[in-house]
Amino acid sequence: MPHEINIVLVEPEIPMNTGTIGRLCLATASTLHLIEPLGFEISDSRLKRAGLDYWKHIDLKTYPSLEIFFQSIPTSAQKVFFSTKGEKHLFQHSFQPGAYLFFGSETRGLSSDLIQSHKDQTYHIPQYDKRVRSINIANAVSVATYEAIRQLGV
Repeated sequence: MPHEINIVLVEPEIPMNTGTIGRLCLATASTLHLIEPLGFEISDSRLKRAGLDYWKHIDLKTYPSLEIFFQSIPTSAQKVFFSTKGEKHLFQHSFQPGAYLFFGSETRGLSSDLIQSHKDQTYHIPQYDKRVRSINIANAVSVATYEAIRQLGV
């Protein structure tokens, strides 16, 4: 595929969100990377229900820690972090093939240390009603993934 997108979920907690994201990854030919600890078992029925019968076809990789994950990818790979704390918005970013899109857990997001150490690579998805803390992670992953695909060509 021309876009070669990698979705990285750092310590996801809710199996149905991860199942939905897995289904999106299959639909977009993206690789799903899960960073432990997970808030569920990979065999969790809620995870598979959200991913339907597609789960067995997902390009899925799991890692025991973020440190080990970073050691496993090319140092030159584009890393894009998503957080409500990002100073720039998603549409200011120029995606490259093979990009790694990072999303934090549903209740904590990405750690402040990770955001601080990658401040120039951290973006937010615009929200216009400030009563909403954030959009659902599956929606955020969808928005970012399809923006990357739009930029890279379908």
